[in-house]
Amino acid sequence: MGLTRLAALHGVATSHSPSADPAVPVPDDTVVAVLAALGVDATTPEAVRESLAAAESAARSRLLPPTVVVWAGEPLPPALTGLPPGTTLDIRLEDPGAPPVPRTRVPAGRMESAGRTDPAGRMESAVSRPAAPQAAVPQPAAGARDVGAGDAGAGPPVTPAWWPEPPFGVHRLTVRAPGGPAAACTLVVAPPRAPAPPARAHGFLVQLYSLLSARSWGMGDLGDLADLATWSGRALGAGFVQVNPLHAAVPGDPTDPSPYRPSSRRFPDPVHLRVEDIPEYGYVTDRGALDDLRRRAASLTGTVLDKGALIDRDAVWELKRRALELVREVPLTPGRRAAYCDFLAAQGRALEDHALWCALAEVHGPDWHTWPAALRDPRSRETARARGELLDRVDFHCRLAWLTDGQLAGAQRAALDAGMPVGIVHDLAVGVHPGGADSWAQQDALAPGMSVGAPPDAFNARGQDWGLPPWRPDALAASGYAPYRGLLRGLLAHAGALRIDHVMGLFRLWWVPEGRPPTEGTYVGYDAEAMLAVLVLEAHRAGAVVLGEDLGTVEPGVREALARRGVLGTSVLWFERDWTGTRRPLAPERWRADCLATVTTHDLPSTAARLTGDHVTLRHRLGLLTRPLAVEAAADATETAEWTGHLSRLGLLPEGEGDEEGTVRALHRFLLRTPARLVGVWLPDALGDRRPQNLPGTWDQYPNWRLPVADAEGNPVTLEELAAAPRLHRLMEVLAPLRNRPRPLRGPAPERGRE
Repeated sequence: MGLTRLAALHGVATSHSPSADPAVPVPDDTVVAVLAALGVDATTPEAVRESLAAAESAARSRLLPPTVVVWAGEPLPPALTGLPPGTTLDIRLEDPGAPPVPRTRVPAGRMESAGRTDPAGRMESAVSRPAAPQAAVPQPAAGARDVGAGDAGAGPPVTPAWWPEPPFGVHRLTVRAPGGPAAACTLVVAPPRAPAPPARAHGFLVQLYSLLSARSWGMGDLGDLADLATWSGRALGAGFVQVNPLHAAVPGDPTDPSPYRPSSRRFPDPVHLRVEDIPEYGYVTDRGALDDLRRRAASLTGTVLDKGALIDRDAVWELKRRALELVREVPLTPGRRAAYCDFLAAQGRALEDHALWCALAEVHGPDWHTWPAALRDPRSRETARARGELLDRVDFHCRLAWLTDGQLAGAQRAALDAGMPVGIVHDLAVGVHPGGADSWAQQDALAPGMSVGAPPDAFNARGQDWGLPPWRPDALAASGYAPYRGLLRGLLAHAGALRIDHVMGLFRLWWVPEGRPPTEGTYVGYDAEAMLAVLVLEAHRAGAVVLGEDLGTVEPGVREALARRGVLGTSVLWFERDWTGTRRPLAPERWRADCLATVTTHDLPSTAARLTGDHVTLRHRLGLLTRPLAVEAAADATETAEWTGHLSRLGLLPEGEGDEEGTVRALHRFLLRTPARLVGVWLPDALGDRRPQNLPGTWDQYPNWRLPVADAEGNPVTLEELAAAPRLHRLMEVLAPLRNRPRPLRGPAPERGRE
């Protein structure tokens, strides 16, 4: 009983309920291991009693939790309404140049909130409360201030008169109760919702590395992304282009090609650079060496396009690295030097740590756990000495981050200039590689010996271990969510929208102790109010839409909490069924509106492969089927026939059943019948490509993340050929009703606490 209570105080679950099954208990050893990763000793009954007493005492004596969230226009949280009368409040604003907020005092007889806090001082989870309709959120006029008095019958005030209503931002709140000591916390003041998407828009979903042009150096790059956005925006009226995570990868031999297990989520990978677009490129003096690298890059591209070779990220990077070394020898102009210095100052220690890890990895290898012991600590004296010794390489990697940032900005600028209302949709992976730059630099914020995964479910009885160390919720709260804020700010700097992979991780994550199977993991909860508030605040500042990948098992209330805050969901056609009734395809009018609707994704078979049954044959060839081939093929054919029949009854399949290309168009006509705000087209579907970019459950059995976009016969297609492909244009004619060119929003709304 004591262990259960101790675990609850720290957000660690001692049981979980897969689907509608009864609760499954979590092994005590798992709970003890997870608590240890949170700095809590539960190894013996005596240790449990001592840790429990310490946690309960801290909760009783705590005047404020480490981080407090205030949503503009909504009642204050219990952490503030529960302050004793006479308590004084001082707020130090995030922007030191802003007008100061006057000191206020909590009077007697103040308004009490209906909310509550748990014993650990956390605000009640957003998941456990029903989401209020948006119409219920008060919307005062700009500049209005509710002081607790109003017209008769106006109802209770949204906030009490003593609350000073600071502007949106991440501030420092200090309170002092009468006769007691002062307490301080991080105060996050956020708008009630993230920026809204356009009324309706369509766009492409693509893995950038797979999109090669005649100018690529063996894989798609940021120049190709800008060109795709310009062409699709101007010629097709597209509203966005969504890409895979462009995070920095862990170098290796070979490098892990998965974009979802990066070295750093904070900084992009310079392998995506278009080298020729760097201003200094034209002034390189050793033209012979540069021309030789270009010829080898052209050969690399030709090998992929003409001979069907796989994309070789390591070969691409070797050529680009050598070219970038030559480019770096060109002195920066005074203006470029000033811009670079501004970038260094803005990125601060985060960039210094990232660049130093890259430099150290060149010397000691890409896994910091194998480095000399003193260098495993990013703040050690020996690490500081190494920084000085490797200063030239540190500067090189800082320069690469700056150049990549500039081309990311250029891609978004090209998208907006082409009339896209959203532009580039970037992707945020769930976590980082345990041996990479972020896990080295942020050791104090990550849980040692833990990995993120998924519990057993109907699709995977053994569960999943993704090999990604999770953030410690207590460390995030204590830091005012600084690592999370920095991550979001960096990703949103040049994004029209941000997709968050496994968005349910803002609420809870499945932690698997090292050495244990995924079945012996447990859920650890996060402060969803704080995670959402920081997300909404940073999205507001960037003027960016937020998309959440909410596929699979989702805790009750999560989708409602996300929708309340303006976070769009993800709806994939094959999964949208009337699960509580007929289990047949969900009628288009019953789909949710606030979502990105697609037919397929990068982790699923292409639509052509699904319609032809090729995906079943592929999985059989790789030994991935759990039933005999004949049984799997029959079940798959039945599902396909169900969908084609449904399309025919709706009058969406004039081409008739049996026409593969026509059925692909019909499925997208179906998406248009839904109220979905955003409709995405998986780019390989526009060409009839039958190969998945990623086949979950495989590693070296299938070339995941290394295939170029191809046509129905498997022939690689360049960006230039794609733009002229008749099949693509026939599909895009289906989406013609969504073509629009609204004036793009180029900045956030004014930052006022009440708008």
